[in-house]
Amino acid sequence: MPEKKQNDFTKRLINLRENNNWSKTEVARRLGLSSMQRYANYEYGTNEPDSSMLKQIASLYGVTTDYLLGKNSTPAWATKQDTNDLKKFLEANAGSMTFGGVNLTEIQDAQVQAAMAAIFWKEKKKEKK
Repeated sequence: MPEKKQNDFTKRLINLRENNNWSKTEVARRLGLSSMQRYANYEYGTNEPDSSMLKQIASLYGVTTDYLLGKNSTPAWATKQDTNDLKKFLEANAGSMTFGGVNLTEIQDAQVQAAMAAIFWKEKKKEKK
């Protein structure tokens, strides 16, 4: 058996598969892979999927590629409404947001949250008038 190199990606793959009560063989079949071992190697951390396969895996599990790669912490159980709620999204991803691929500093992160709050607070205030 290959030596396991667990990271966010492998842990999330395992968790998503187990939450669906699927075997590795079932996931491989759903992904159109000819070999269960190919998928198993993703979970073992011995191989990484190419970008096309990563997108297929994300689609299969109904999550984003960023979630699979550990770039955000939106939990797998979050509903579409949960992920679309900007306030919840900002809170869940505080400290891990990027802009153009560059990580935001703590100050920038706080500024983004403050700016979004100000925008939506002003809109709510206008609606009440």
